[in-house]
Amino acid sequence: MSRRSKLVIGVVVLAAVAVVGGPWVYINFVREPAADSFVSEATTTSLGETSSATTGFFALDPTGTWNVVAESQVGYRVNEVLFGQRVAAVGRTSGVTGSVTIADLTVTNAEFTADMTTVKSDDPRRDAQFASRIMDVLNYPTAGFVLTSPIAIDPTALAGTVTHQASGSLTLRGVTKPVDVTIVSTVRDSQIVLAGEVAVVFADWSIPNPSIPGISTEDSGVLEFQLVLSR
Repeated sequence: MSRRSKLVIGVVVLAAVAVVGGPWVYINFVREPAADSFVSEATTTSLGETSSATTGFFALDPTGTWNVVAESQVGYRVNEVLFGQRVAAVGRTSGVTGSVTIADLTVTNAEFTADMTTVKSDDPRRDAQFASRIMDVLNYPTAGFVLTSPIAIDPTALAGTVTHQASGSLTLRGVTKPVDVTIVSTVRDSQIVLAGEVAVVFADWSIPNPSIPGISTEDSGVLEFQLVLSR
């Protein structure tokens, strides 16, 4: 084999290694791990970190209107295959507004709005796809949830976290559909923290599949939220 042929083969091999190994090195050694889900964080919070450690959720009288504060976040989580490597793509925004009204140990009203134009992930290229082709934030700048059925609160709940079932209307990319959500509630420093997630099948909401050449996704993702409420 001539020296030139060996050189060409060597270049091809190096290029192949770069294509295959480059993403692996980036994903496993350069890229920051995806953030934990809000539900996971809520359920693993130790009792010592909550103000309800000894007397539970109802150490704080929940009656009244609770408003979303700046620590709140809403976002998405989608499993990707990036050049053969499996990763979790996570994007979030703190541009969230809304409130919850509680009377007689019942959640009577709840409504939240997220600014989709401010959702960011760890990759500006993904964000550009999200804002344009995928979620079309120019025409659909917000997403929203409205509670459609009251939620009865169990007055005997004494744990650091309490789980509730909520039914409501979720609006994504201009499409509104009914959803059921399991919400984990925690009291921290006289604030109520609500964490939950909703499985979203892209086609059901007229959301284009996020896949592009070199990056493929499943046909669904998860909308996740952590809402911090204060009176």
